[in-house]
Amino acid sequence: MKHQILTEIRQTLKDNVDAKTQTSGDRYFKEEVKLYGVKVPLVGQIGKLAFEKVRNYSKQEIFELCEELWKSGYTEEGFIACNWSYYLHKQYEPADFIVFERWVHNYVTNWATCDTLCNHTIGTFVEMYPDYVSELKKWAHSDNRWVKRAAAVTLIVPARKGLFFDDILEIANTLLMDGDDLVQKGYGWMLKAASLSERTAVSKKLNPETKREHLEAVFNFVMKHKAVMPRTALRYAIEKMSPEMRAEAMKK
Repeated sequence: MKHQILTEIRQTLKDNVDAKTQTSGDRYFKEEVKLYGVKVPLVGQIGKLAFEKVRNYSKQEIFELCEELWKSGYTEEGFIACNWSYYLHKQYEPADFIVFERWVHNYVTNWATCDTLCNHTIGTFVEMYPDYVSELKKWAHSDNRWVKRAAAVTLIVPARKGLFFDDILEIANTLLMDGDDLVQKGYGWMLKAASLSERTAVSKKLNPETKREHLEAVFNFVMKHKAVMPRTALRYAIEKMSPEMRAEAMKK
């Protein structure tokens, strides 16, 4: 039955290949990626419909199916694995971190699967089990570009809620001078979210004083390090700040 479900998913993906999407990899990815060429919203629908067939499986069984999807190397199958693992977030327990870490290290090969897995599955896990932010700090020292990016983008959603602020600055400091532009974009995005200047429904619920303190702290971090901070990371970090702050930060 499990093998049949995977076969059905793969056939459905093949049946929904879009020619333009199939050839768009070069535009969106610098690295080589393995794509069916199915539009992302449709991938989500295919995965959601397929999940109904496994909903009553144990978490372990579903994680095993996710692992098989990851092993294919196809980005679309990776997306489905990310979504399925997130659907189980109410069942997360500490031991699941080993599974998620293995996926990051072994199967994430582009920014799209990195961000999808980390923003939702692992970000939610870390909110539930805050002690595991220490593991993200270890990831920031990795030699693997995706593991380093994962250390930052896992904290995007928590950052918007005002969580892990000191840890975010520590991770940003570790990644500060990284030469990889995808790592730079990852930690710059994290800093932008941590500044709470993004106009999200979540940030609007936060104490205005906390929002101001975090914004000022991120601005001060940028100003302190702007002489060595890659411009890519800097631009991401200040993107939603006031025009005055942006102008000051961009000064040579």
